[in-house]
Amino acid sequence: MDYNGYFSNALACLQSERRYRVFADLERIADRFPHAVWHSPQGPRDVVIWCSNDYLGMGQDPKVIGAMVETARRTGTGAGGTRNIAGNNHPLVELERELADLHHKDAALVFTSGYVSNETSISTIAKLMPNCLILSDALNHNSMIEGVRQACCEKQVFRHNDMTHLEALLAASSPNRPKLIVFESLYSMDGDIAPVRAICDLAERYDAMTYVDEVHAVGMYGPRGAGIAERDNVMDRIDVIEGTLAKAFGCIGGYIAGSAALIDAVRSYAPGFIFTTALPPPVAAAATAAIRHLKTSQVERERHQAQAARTKATLTAAGLPVMSTSTHIIPVYVGDPELCKAASDLLLWHHGIYVQPINYPTVPKGTERLRITPSPRHDDALIDALAEALVEVWERLELPRKRYTVAAE
Repeated sequence: MDYNGYFSNALACLQSERRYRVFADLERIADRFPHAVWHSPQGPRDVVIWCSNDYLGMGQDPKVIGAMVETARRTGTGAGGTRNIAGNNHPLVELERELADLHHKDAALVFTSGYVSNETSISTIAKLMPNCLILSDALNHNSMIEGVRQACCEKQVFRHNDMTHLEALLAASSPNRPKLIVFESLYSMDGDIAPVRAICDLAERYDAMTYVDEVHAVGMYGPRGAGIAERDNVMDRIDVIEGTLAKAFGCIGGYIAGSAALIDAVRSYAPGFIFTTALPPPVAAAATAAIRHLKTSQVERERHQAQAARTKATLTAAGLPVMSTSTHIIPVYVGDPELCKAASDLLLWHHGIYVQPINYPTVPKGTERLRITPSPRHDDALIDALAEALVEVWERLELPRKRYTVAAE
């Protein structure tokens, strides 16, 4: 039996569909972000990163780095095991208190990643409600889809951000049946925003629970960086808020925030929490430092919005097919997996610009794109250089210039 043949055939399938992923060997330099060193096949080269999810550069912030280093010196590097075995390390307790306060909820629970927090929390919450019906947005992240699948209960998928369709599904369900609406506040590939208030209205009308993924919005929106729900003043109407520590907060980990009973139930029943080693104390301390800073500082958010707006305007003025969004996500449409990869390669090799191609299954086939994410540290000169490089690549590859839009907020 040629077992390796199965794997070789699977890889060949990805390559034939132009979906085989190649990761650049990058070394970020803390005091030079978004500049980095690319360890290319020909040796080290300086590049500029334009697709990091460290949206505000907090992974480079001296306060955050200092908190991690000081805690590592004091406590060591690891958590010592699962919380059921090793207990709660104190920095993790402080982090969960900080997150509960950020979202004005009774309690919060931290997981090892945002993927795990969605997959584990959605499935556990639904399983604890007999005969639960899950209503899921069509463009939800894979981690949410897996959480729904593992719940092993009935699901209904509503068209993306379509409140008429969602209401029809809710109205057709039994009034006495538990219902859980799961959606994202900000969809990271198109950069569009969910009608959070309208979803809350429907949830209250049809007595459904709400679960919102705010991973691309926490730290970024709202007076204290609690996300779109805070910005839209509906945070108290959301039952479960899920977020990440790995994007705007510059660390790693995921979490949920909600009522004391719900958080305790997930803590007590969720396999993805019970059987996973806890987040290490230095990481918890670093995340806490980032959250505390962004609760009071507006500088990073204001600078970020300004640079994101300038990047959109500059790329659009250059005639590039920027997909219109109201957020910091800037997708540039390509529409072909091979050309998308070629554009990414040309930017890296000839211009020292790193932008990873986004292909299926992350986005539907035929909508391949470059996903650009400016940070407060991308200055005007870097933005102008990006536009010039993209124009040169578009002309060289004869890529389409037609503009594409997504649904308005």
